[in-house]
Amino acid sequence: MKILVTGAAGFIGANVCARLLNNGDSVVGIDNLNDYYDVTLKEARLKPLLQCDSFHFRTIDISDSSAVAKLFEEQQFDRVIHLAAQAGVRYSLSNPLSYAQSNLLGHLNILEGCRHTKVKHLVYASSSSVYGLNDKTPFSTSDSVDHPVSLYAATKKSNELMSHSYSHLYGIPTTGLRFFTVYGPWGRPDMALFKFTKNILAGEPIDIYNNGEMQRDFTYIDDIVEGIIRIADVVPQGNDEWRVETGSPATSSAPYRVYNLGNGNPVKLMDYITSLEKALGIEAIKNFMPMQPGDVYKTYADTQDLFTATGYKPVVSVDEGVKAFVDWYLSYYQH
Repeated sequence: MKILVTGAAGFIGANVCARLLNNGDSVVGIDNLNDYYDVTLKEARLKPLLQCDSFHFRTIDISDSSAVAKLFEEQQFDRVIHLAAQAGVRYSLSNPLSYAQSNLLGHLNILEGCRHTKVKHLVYASSSSVYGLNDKTPFSTSDSVDHPVSLYAATKKSNELMSHSYSHLYGIPTTGLRFFTVYGPWGRPDMALFKFTKNILAGEPIDIYNNGEMQRDFTYIDDIVEGIIRIADVVPQGNDEWRVETGSPATSSAPYRVYNLGNGNPVKLMDYITSLEKALGIEAIKNFMPMQPGDVYKTYADTQDLFTATGYKPVVSVDEGVKAFVDWYLSYYQH
């Protein structure tokens, strides 16, 4: 198949491209290569992909409506895996307009492209952050997600709503995946694992928010990629029997679905740090700090729906995943 991957130079995007190419698909990757973090890391992720004849890369910003429309018209994709977005909860507090551009206008442009070229399935990145003020765990896609605590989360919830409207109006099959704290080799420098590793190696303290009283459903990159690839083959169907009053918000009378994609096993932040200290062989200097605006205390995915749909459950433990990241980091940065 011919598949568009947006955010192809990103952490998840580059790994998805590699997997699709390995499966024999033809992949067009787009990315705007912005400087939200180190562009050379993005280029390094792209380098092995560019060696493959079945991979074609374009530098396109998804908020550029005419460029996105032209790409869809020229290429006629079978499927779209839409991973491009302005990421980060804390950055959304200081740079809100960039989230409107990428996550709202950008998502709309992708939906329009799918609509006009009759794409057979759109799979897009949502986020566990949509659960916001929810206290009930594990987080289930049948839960209400109407109380986000960051603009980033609000844009991801908006993506789900926008997708539903296009599924309803135009019959476009759409699947949203709520990712839970993705980590692993080639990860983003703004993520905790990257920052912790960098500081520990430099002998500098690491900032630990809410005095370490946090839990995250850390999900290894290979498990995320496996979930994306499998769900791309599960094209949602509309259900005429579905009703708002009695049905789950994760499905619809339209060809629309939302799934959690997480490990399903929350880990205490301090245990995560212990795994990192063990992998590095260095004890961290810890700087305990208060809770940050926009953060949540605990994330925990109910992944039963995904397992029912794909037969897959994440398998990589935090100890394994953190060690794999450290091995990559030491090699890449030549420590």
